[in-house]
Amino acid sequence: MYGKIIAPDQAQKRLLHIKSLNTKLVFTNGCFDLLHPGHIEYLIAARALGSQLIVGVNDDASVSRLKGPSRPYNTLQDRMAMLAALQSVDYVIPFSEDTPLELITAIRPHIIVKGGDYTPDQMIGADLVQGYGGEVVILPFKEGYSSSALIKKIKEGGF
Repeated sequence: MYGKIIAPDQAQKRLLHIKSLNTKLVFTNGCFDLLHPGHIEYLIAARALGSQLIVGVNDDASVSRLKGPSRPYNTLQDRMAMLAALQSVDYVIPFSEDTPLELITAIRPHIIVKGGDYTPDQMIGADLVQGYGGEVVILPFKEGYSSSALIKKIKEGGF
């Protein structure tokens, strides 16, 4: 399982080799702080678009900058371990920037994917990927599942 986790400085070299095997690389990213069924369905659908699914994961400092000082709830290592345990996920790569642009630039995936709460013009790296002939895909948002709603429910004692 942990062989799926790649250090950022090893990503380009390792994934260039995989691309040379005529595989179609799909990339997505996120914080994945509280993994829920919406994430699982999304990752399965993303993986179905190609041969290998690469998931970029914001490191702890990045999550704190994006979501606030009380986040993340789960450490980077725990979030990566949960993602790596999923059959639909082939590789997990942490990144420390607020966006995955450097990672997308290094990997040059064939397809980048985000959930339906995004539009193509909001997707970091969309112009880059389309510029070299890659695809940008928006997958439908699974209603009823969101980390924010789950956090609110927990705080209100809704379980």
